[in-house]
This record gives sequence, structure tokens and C-alpha cells, in this order.
Amino acid sequence: MTDNRTPPPFSGDERAMLNNWLEWHRGTLAVKCAGLSEEQLRERSTPPSGLSLLGLVRHMAHVERSWFRRVLNGEDLPKLWDKDRDNDADFKEVDTASAKEAFDTWEEEVRLARAISGAKPLDAVGDRNGQDCTHRWILVHMIEEYARHNGHADLLRERIDGVTGE
Repeated sequence: MTDNRTPPPFSGDERAMLNNWLEWHRGTLAVKCAGLSEEQLRERSTPPSGLSLLGLVRHMAHVERSWFRRVLNGEDLPKLWDKDRDNDADFKEVDTASAKEAFDTWEEEVRLARAISGAKPLDAVGDRNGQDCTHRWILVHMIEEYARHNGHADLLRERIDGVTGE
């Protein structure tokens, strides 16, 4: 499994630290999915959980869009993957979902999130359901969101083909 991630530095300013840790975790999800077939990416964990790596990629595309574009940038965008109909559609509806579409969407949402994040100060405020939410909070939350789901990805990948690693 190829791993081109750059470990976050041990020192630096706050913005650099937050951005480097977020990039590390984005890269970790990509590493956990690397080299797998579409069927392997769709493979579920163990009942009753319906988690799959493809579901995690779809979920993180939605999360990137929601926090950076909708909340921080104030864009009026629909939710991805028909989540208005079923809030868990990103996870549940992977049996016929396209891995290429999911990864293309995730990569595009990450690209747009980077651009928005790079243009906003850490104290910039977005609106989340009528509550102020700072860019700084969003970055910390995104690191937490990826870290939690990358733990799931570790277990899913090990179950699929035995591959382990950070």
C-alpha cells in the first residue's frame, strides 16, 4: 500500500498545525482505501453495522461540503447522496454506488474546502442552524471527524484483506 502522506510537524503556528493534521487525516482515508476493488470498498463490516469504506468516503464528501461550503462559506447547496430523504443514505446506499463518483466527489469537495479554508481567517464565523461557528472550530471538528472514521477504516481494511497500519 503506497503511503505518500507527510506527517504533521511538531511545531508551527496554529493554522499550519490544524491544516497539517486535517491533511494527514484526509490522506489516511485515501491510504485505507488504496488498491481495493469497488466490491471490496462496498464490503460491510459486521452486522448490525452497515459501515463500508465506500460509505465512509461518501460520508466525508458530505461532511466536507457541509462544514466548509454550507456553514463557513454560506453556500445554499443540497446535501449529497440524497441525505435530505435519508440522513444515513451516504452509508446505507453503497450497493450500487459508484466508487469513482464517490472518490471524485470527495476529492472535489476537499479541493473546494481547501480553497475556502485558505481564504478565511481562523476567527471567521459561519452559521450552523442559527448558531455562530468559527473556522477554527470547524477545522478541529474535521480533524476529529476524520480521526474517528479513520479508526473505522482501520478495522474495515483489516477485515477486507488483513492490511494494517497507521
